Order: sequence, then structure tokens, then C-alpha cells
Amino acid sequence: MSLELSHTGRARRRACAAALLSPCIALLPQPAHAGAQVEEPLANSVRSALAAAVNDSAPPKPSFENIETRLIYLRWLGEMSNRLKKRKAEHVARVEFLETVWYESKRAGLEPSLVLGLVQVESGFRKYAISSVGARGYTQVMPFWARLIGDGDASRLFHLQTNLRFGCVILRHYLDREQGDMYMALGRYNGSRGRPEYPNAVFASQRLWAYKPPA
Repeated sequence: MSLELSHTGRARRRACAAALLSPCIALLPQPAHAGAQVEEPLANSVRSALAAAVNDSAPPKPSFENIETRLIYLRWLGEMSNRLKKRKAEHVARVEFLETVWYESKRAGLEPSLVLGLVQVESGFRKYAISSVGARGYTQVMPFWARLIGDGDASRLFHLQTNLRFGCVILRHYLDREQGDMYMALGRYNGSRGRPEYPNAVFASQRLWAYKPPA
């Protein structure tokens, strides 16, 4: 009888410990399951250009040619905020994220819907996601990029604008290398060049974030 009570007591203590630890575990960076960019030799001119592209610390402040383009942006922001609400409940954080996605994607010559699709596939919109190979943040940037074209501080890859800027600049670099072939550029971004699974997943997710301004 005492042995049974002892087992019961230990089980209860383990359950209590698990309950106390679970909120802490939820706050830790969660693993991501995407692939990873492969470190490749960069020409000095390419490295310098990429470094210049990521090291401009200007905050995301979009500018517009006229009121019509600004209205299109504001409508996009409202629509995307509604779509993202289930994944990011806090309004201010959601708007800041979307503003940065818009700014960094446009700055790199990419479609915001594509960048949102990539973020969904890479990290599931988790700021502190870490993959099994060490890729970090929303766009799952490998730490070697911080050494090659950044200031060397890989921890900054968890910063919102830094991560999105690295992701957009790297994808733009791969797109240029692939002469505008987004399918191949996405494969290179994921470290699975030539295989269809990752590009197809991103394109499918991109369709979920497509936006057509009202006529």
C-alpha cells in the first residue's frame, strides 16, 4: 500500500513540475523544419554589395508617389492584418510585422505576398524559430550570413527588420543568380535547388497572401 502511494506521489510531483515548466518551455525558441541556405564563395564585389544592402539601418518608412498608391497600401495593410490575426493576435506587433514585410520586400524588388508565403513555410510566422540546422527567425537565415555580409552578430537575426532584410536580400541575390527564375531561386534559398517541394510550397502559400485592390 505504501509503495503504491509512493508511486502516486511521484506521479503527482512530475505532473506538477510539468505544469510549472510548460509556460517556460512555450517561451523558448521553437524548432523550425525548413531547409537552409548553403554557404558558397562570394566574389568581393558581391559580398560588398550584399553587405551594403543589409547594413542600411533606416527604419521601414514606405514612401508613395501619390495618394492612390498610399490608399492601396493602407487597404493591403488592413486586409493582411485581418488574415494574419489568428497567427499574431497582438495588433501593434501584427501591423509592425506587415509594415516591415512591405518595406523590405519592395526594397528588394519582391512581391510582399511571396515574402509572406516564404515566412509561412519557413517559420510559421514565429519570430524566434530555430531550425534543426540553426537557421533563425521569420525567414530562417543561416548564421553564416551574419559573418559574410553583416556585423557577425548572429543573435541579431531574431530582430524583426534585420531578419526580414537578410531574407529579402538573400532571396534577391539568389534570384539574380538564377537570372529571374524564382522557382530555382527558392530552391537555392532552401538548400534544395532543383527539387519541387519547397518552391511549390512557397508558391501555394503565396496564393493565400495575394491581394487584388478593389476596382
